[in-house]
Amino acid sequence: MTPLEIGGLTLFILVLLFGAFSVLFGLPGTVIILIDVAAYATITGFERIGFKILVTLLILSILAELADFAVGMAGAVTFGVSRKAFGASIIGGLIGASLMTPFLLGVGAVAGGFFGAFVGVLTVDLLLQNRMKPSLRAAWGAILGRAAGIFVKGGFALVMILITLSGVYN
Repeated sequence: MTPLEIGGLTLFILVLLFGAFSVLFGLPGTVIILIDVAAYATITGFERIGFKILVTLLILSILAELADFAVGMAGAVTFGVSRKAFGASIIGGLIGASLMTPFLLGVGAVAGGFFGAFVGVLTVDLLLQNRMKPSLRAAWGAILGRAAGIFVKGGFALVMILITLSGVYN
């Protein structure tokens, strides 16, 4: 591979990871992953990633966004985006990735990073909730609903990344 190809592949993988981690902060991460994969497939001439994989990712992205919409309509709160939450997500992601990598290698690095970042954001949000007056706190059902929504949408994002990377590296 030429240095330009290596740089392009690195950028592609970094955008995939950004898409997965953006789910934690309420951004449409599955759509980011889908656009990234479509751009990669177009640039490479659909050599490694074909139309079947793109259609599969489109269906998964639609399902993930519908699940997130349903959780939002059910009254789930959104986790706050702050410097503390962002820092906690980075620290949690690094810890999760380092704990899961020895067991599951690359899959463990991505999954452990996501779930560790999720635990970091959830911890910061719960600590901030405890500092609020009781009348301003979110209900436990709303917090658990949002956590379940992030787990579902994050799971879809991780499956999309696994499908994509298995298509690229096979």
